[in-house]
Amino acid sequence: MDVIHFPDDVRPGRWKQPVLALGNFDGVHRGHRALIRRLLARAEAVGGVPTVVTFDPHPQQVLRGAGPPALVTPERKVELLASTGIDRLVVLPFDRALSLVEPEDFVERILLTELRAKAVVVGANFRFGHFARGDTAMLRSMGRRLGFAFESVKLAELEGRHLSSTEVRKAIAEGDLRWAAKALGRPYAIQGFVVRGAGRGQRLLGYPTANLEPAPGLCLPATGIYAGYFSMAGSGRPPAMSGRQQAPAGPVPASGQDNGSRRMPAAVSVGTNPTFGENPLSIEAFVLDYDGDLYGRTAEIELTARIRDEERFDTPDALAKAIEADVVATRRILSAQGAKTQ
Repeated sequence: MDVIHFPDDVRPGRWKQPVLALGNFDGVHRGHRALIRRLLARAEAVGGVPTVVTFDPHPQQVLRGAGPPALVTPERKVELLASTGIDRLVVLPFDRALSLVEPEDFVERILLTELRAKAVVVGANFRFGHFARGDTAMLRSMGRRLGFAFESVKLAELEGRHLSSTEVRKAIAEGDLRWAAKALGRPYAIQGFVVRGAGRGQRLLGYPTANLEPAPGLCLPATGIYAGYFSMAGSGRPPAMSGRQQAPAGPVPASGQDNGSRRMPAAVSVGTNPTFGENPLSIEAFVLDYDGDLYGRTAEIELTARIRDEERFDTPDALAKAIEADVVATRRILSAQGAKTQ
């Protein structure tokens, strides 16, 4: 899969006409994958290149001053989209100027003239252009008039809820990891960088933890104790985590990037450590049966089940006993989950 940043990397005279799917694709959840399956089918039917067009940053960041928390980092989104089988990802910079473009001009100038779309596939709730005036009815009408095929895909549902990034965020914020995992098609995970913490886990409690500094703008779960997995990636802080996040350009293998990560069971705390007074929110993973140094690595923490609420204990010893019980619960939960998948 090629990652192309608009307009610098666009070479319309050199590429085969694409079939476009437009959207933010945050999380690349099962609803997105259903849309992309229609994209792939349409591309095969008309002989076009299956291409996803996404926006950076999220339009709400520009229009409202703050976008919704992201379900994945830009790098992870690229890997997930590559795994769907598309040939091309076009990253469209969303700024104030683009927000003022009338929908008809967006279709004629960007989709047709610049990107040379042969067909367009979007979700049924897709809106675009100045004041979000463009919709699927407009795309269908312009397709008939200007000669490109158009398809609108009905929003999928899961257990009575829309399969959308908004609903996934709500589920994660509420600690409903079961529904979030079903909607995503995988456990929810937080990407970040392991930093030094207060050191209380090792010094006072006997449970050393890896303190994950999440990538900027990520969606975080409700505070509490979770069972999950810790995966190490490379050494050093990735560039996208030290400034504005942007999808890396260039080809990405269709199977996603193999970074040699090691996936290990972990008991995870998301909270403010109230036993030790007022503290900022932290994400700490006690990696089971591992005593190596995790500091200074990029990492990912999967959360597969919520064990309990965060609590304040009267003494560090009482907290240590609770952590011991959390570790036992983590082993039991992960063992049961593993047995279900075998």
